Amino acid sequence: MKVILQKDVKDLGKVGDLVSVSEGFARNLLFPRKLALEATEKRVNEYNHLKRVAESKKKKAVAERQELLNKIKGTTVGFKLNAGDNDKLFGTVTTLDISKALDAQGFSVDKKDIHLEEQIKVLGTHKATIKLGEGLETSIQVAVERA
Repeated sequence: MKVILQKDVKDLGKVGDLVSVSEGFARNLLFPRKLALEATEKRVNEYNHLKRVAESKKKKAVAERQELLNKIKGTTVGFKLNAGDNDKLFGTVTTLDISKALDAQGFSVDKKDIHLEEQIKVLGTHKATIKLGEGLETSIQVAVERA
């Protein structure tokens, strides 16, 4: 019997997979626990349509992220902060601060997508990497000046 999995099933497959199982396994375990649906022609066609729609949405999202990275590439984000005599900042520049500064420039980037090599605690120019998944990443400069 062919079934379409509605949830991940260990040693069988992932959500949406079309798999062959014995009738007893399907009727006694998969169907009562709502782990799978019987693979009728209508459901298979519906599943294939949903899969194509999801794939096109994913491609569109990747293209949008790539476009955002191309716009951000080479951008410099500046901060004017108070610092002590030895150029140490009173506090640090965080990924949230960088995210807000990019937002002010018209780029919407979540703080979890911004990665710093080390905490920014001194004046100067520092490098931050923006990673938007699936191998999409670029670098920006973070300039910290005395206020």
